[in-house]
Amino acid sequence: MPRVLIADKLSPAAIEIFKQRGVDADVKTGLPKEELLKIIGDYDGLAVRSATKADKDVIAAAKNLKVIGRAGIGVDNVDIPAATAAGVVVMNTPFGNSITTAEHAIAMMFALARQMPAADASTQAGKWEKNRFMGVELYGKTLGLIGAGNIGSIVADRALGLKMKVVAYDPFLSPERAVEIGVEKVELDELLARADVITLHTPLTDKTRNILSEENLKKTKKGVLIVNCARGGLVDEKALRKLLDEGHVGGAGFDVFVEEPAKDNVLFGAENFVATPHLGASTVEAQENVALQVAEQMSDYLLTGAVTNALNSPSVTAEEAPRLKPYVALADKLGLLAGQMVDFGVKAIDIAYEGDVAQLNTRPLTAAALAGVMRPMLAEVNMVSAPAVAKERGIVVSESKQDESPIYESLIRITVTTEKGKRSFAGSVMAGAPRIIEVKGMDLDAPFSTTMLYVNNLDKPGFIGALGALLAEANVNIATFNLGRVAAGEDAIAMVGVDQPPADNLVEKIRALPHVKEARVLRF
Repeated sequence: MPRVLIADKLSPAAIEIFKQRGVDADVKTGLPKEELLKIIGDYDGLAVRSATKADKDVIAAAKNLKVIGRAGIGVDNVDIPAATAAGVVVMNTPFGNSITTAEHAIAMMFALARQMPAADASTQAGKWEKNRFMGVELYGKTLGLIGAGNIGSIVADRALGLKMKVVAYDPFLSPERAVEIGVEKVELDELLARADVITLHTPLTDKTRNILSEENLKKTKKGVLIVNCARGGLVDEKALRKLLDEGHVGGAGFDVFVEEPAKDNVLFGAENFVATPHLGASTVEAQENVALQVAEQMSDYLLTGAVTNALNSPSVTAEEAPRLKPYVALADKLGLLAGQMVDFGVKAIDIAYEGDVAQLNTRPLTAAALAGVMRPMLAEVNMVSAPAVAKERGIVVSESKQDESPIYESLIRITVTTEKGKRSFAGSVMAGAPRIIEVKGMDLDAPFSTTMLYVNNLDKPGFIGALGALLAEANVNIATFNLGRVAAGEDAIAMVGVDQPPADNLVEKIRALPHVKEARVLRF
């Protein structure tokens, strides 16, 4: 039974889902890092919100960890590169709190437009300063969205319902999608010049950090309202305070800050500044939704291999997982075959899919194939880390698909390009098991064994007998024996499954046989 550690507070309903699905869930919240490091090695999964830091130390100590589930969208508290290198899938729940966060941004807009917090404090202090709090209408104003993804599009929908005009800056927003959600796609400078209200809905990256810098804030309309319910660091807080004090920015509402918890911040005390303590996802409905989603996603992965909302691994639906499983095994073993047959620097890897397999989700298959190819050289590489490792090393990876396969229902071919040339290997799934069907352009039909002997020779009489005699003399039992050749007397190969690993001196004797070009031991 897989074991999951719930390290932050989740809904009891999520714990019940784990148990119903057959996952052993332990709830241990608020653990000091030292305690977490001591116990994390006992678990297959780690469920967190934002409090627990799954940093590189925690991941290094988590020897059995397979998945980290973040109940929510932000993963600032998870070291994704370290998790990827360790083969740990990192999942979040990007849609469970989308409406809640969007509504919080709209609430901030209203609070700023009508100065509600200050008016509330004044009124409850008995001042009745009716003439002091002159608000502005949102009707007819232009809302500028920086980021028009899931949450941004919900904000746009609500703003359109308020009869606002919406312009959006998002490099990944297609013209068709812009029309669909009812916004006008613009460049950032145009948004800054036109917007009466600017709200941010983008992740924090090197490209988006301080996207509202002092320079960009100065490009905005006088009196603009700024709302940030996305991520601290998207706005230059010092520059914003300066422009609030000068009156250029009419108001700002922040739910997130560069430093959290934000107990002291340069923006605190500014005129018409509204702050909330990272409440974007803090509704009963959102907390329940993300907790249930993360429990379902983690259970699916641990029990079936289905991958949903992963940030470092291809997604695989619960329906796809059973169909993909035998092909993932084939891709991995075929890649491992290729990796053990290559002795020089890998420059490129091409994976070709033919027949029924070409209709499937091939991204997990490609990841498995890459992991197999690189594992003989990089022992720690895995299906999760392989694409990133290949990219880091400058290996060109390509895929091709063909709906028809001349002979087999499905075929996967891996071609590895090295400094010395190309080598190609093909395999198929038969009766649910992976098999080798082509090596060096020669057809054969060989099952994978734990240990195999590969021999490339000229097809001459007496070779099989000589090879069998050497194996018998060394007390190595033959489990399977499969042959392929170009033609009589020409290039040939033997793939021999053996029950005992051949010793180095035996391999040298095989290489010394007449007509043998190459011999090596393969392990799967």
